[in-house]
Formats: sequence, structure tokens, C-alpha cells
Amino acid sequence: MNKQRLKAILIRHEGLSLKPYRDTRGNLTIGVGRNLEDKGITEGEALFMLENDIRIVEEELNEKIPWWGELDPVRQEILANMAFNLGVPKLMKFKRFLRALKEGNYAQAADEMLDSLWAQQVGRRAKELALAMRNGEYPFDVPEEEDKLLEYLNDRVWDEVNKGW
Repeated sequence: MNKQRLKAILIRHEGLSLKPYRDTRGNLTIGVGRNLEDKGITEGEALFMLENDIRIVEEELNEKIPWWGELDPVRQEILANMAFNLGVPKLMKFKRFLRALKEGNYAQAADEMLDSLWAQQVGRRAKELALAMRNGEYPFDVPEEEDKLLEYLNDRVWDEVNKGW
């Protein structure tokens, strides 16, 4: 089988959509006929997309907040986390937060994080990130190796489901 030719024919017949759409049967679909409702995506695909999204966030932060690379790793991750969630353009509207962060006033930066509509919308996420901003360390354990991270995340999801979210 010629896989390159098959790909070209499938794209011709299925189309190529980079955004979700409803197919002729009403199924949420993306890419080249990927039925998200029935098939979804694999863990590997989700992590591949995450890697790409993190790379894009890093590039945007490098462009818009060039000093962010001078922060310690935890505070870099917090800024990237917020950019991932909000998008860099909305993050740039957190002027007092960014000023405090740039000045190294982490307590004020944490206060500014919590004094926002974003904090009301994301709840626990904002509280955890603000505490990490204030202290320079996370208030929870996070494994760094990918296989341990996946095991940890699966356990966390299972715990949340059992608690009724």
C-alpha cells in the first residue's frame, strides 16, 4: 500500500479541517475525518498537542515578555501556565501582576493573581498558582519524568472522579 497516496486520497475525500466541525451525520470531527465523539484522541496525541501548545506559549512569552526567562523555573512555569490558560494577549492585561513579577515582588504578584476575574473563574488553579508564586514552590508534589507524570495525572483524575469533582 502506498501510504502517501492513501493520505492524499483521504484528504481529498474527507477534507482537512484544523478546527472542529460537525460532519454530515452530526458528529464532532477534526483533522481528516477524526470522529472526536466516537474515537476521541489518544494519550500520545494529547501529549503531542500539549508539547506544541507549550512551545507556542514559550515563543509568545519570549516575544511579549522577554524578561520572563530570567525568572526561577517555578515562576516561569506559573507564567506559562497562565498564558496557556488565558492566552498571552489576555495575560498582557494583567499589568499590575506583571509589574510586580518583574520587580521580584512575588507576594504582590500573588495578590494580583487572586484579585482578578480569572481567579474567580479558575478557582483552585489560581489559588495553587498564587501560593506557588508567593513561595517559589508548588503546594503539591508533581513528578517531572513523563511516565511518572502520566501515572500521577491518571491517579489524580481517578481521585477527582471518585470525589465527585
